[in-house]
Amino acid sequence: MAMWNPWRGCHKYSEGCKFCYIHKGDNKRGIDTNNIVKTDKFTAPIEKNKKGEYKIKSGQVVFLCFSSDFLLADADAWRVDCWQMIKERSDLHFIFLTKRIERFIDCTPDNWGDGYENVTVGCTIENQEMADLRLSIFSMLPIKHKNVICQPLIEQINIEKYLDDVELVVVGGESDYNARPLNYDWVLSLKQQCINTNTHFEFRQCGTYFIKDEKKYTLSVRQLCSQAKKAGIDC
Repeated sequence: MAMWNPWRGCHKYSEGCKFCYIHKGDNKRGIDTNNIVKTDKFTAPIEKNKKGEYKIKSGQVVFLCFSSDFLLADADAWRVDCWQMIKERSDLHFIFLTKRIERFIDCTPDNWGDGYENVTVGCTIENQEMADLRLSIFSMLPIKHKNVICQPLIEQINIEKYLDDVELVVVGGESDYNARPLNYDWVLSLKQQCINTNTHFEFRQCGTYFIKDEKKYTLSVRQLCSQAKKAGIDC
């Protein structure tokens, strides 16, 4: 596993961004998240050591642009070079998430065709409004590998009709002192929708405030993922 953040910074885009951890972390450090800048890791996938070998070893999964959004308009001038590096490193598998799926076609390279085999795109949604808006677009796009990321999930949603060509649905709650609670019933509903469509399902993290059997729990950051894993409902 490797991380590749060719740029950093982002703009809040919808309700799911309300308590964004990137904005919170930057605010503590006095950094303006709305200032989008290239990082010194921009060419990381094609960098080589003194032996002429790629520093990122073959066969790895590369999490791309997890401190921003790969389809951010501010980065349009840089993305062409990123696609070239992704194409060159066909021996790696790149995963990126986006809330800006409506920009996808305008952001793909000329040789995209029906998609690159080494790219997975995760469409992020948080409520029914965004599910219907984004997934109706996502379902029509030429992408080889599709994931749906329901995180932070802030209300019960039904996405079953959009899952025909989706490989994985990930669900998670919100982490913040003011977070909106995650109801376990919403999680189980999404699991059943995945079972109905033969889609892989992963419960990645609880929320700071987690409701189960009508009881509200308050969890620490270190408990969010461990408690979700403890539920044992991935399939």
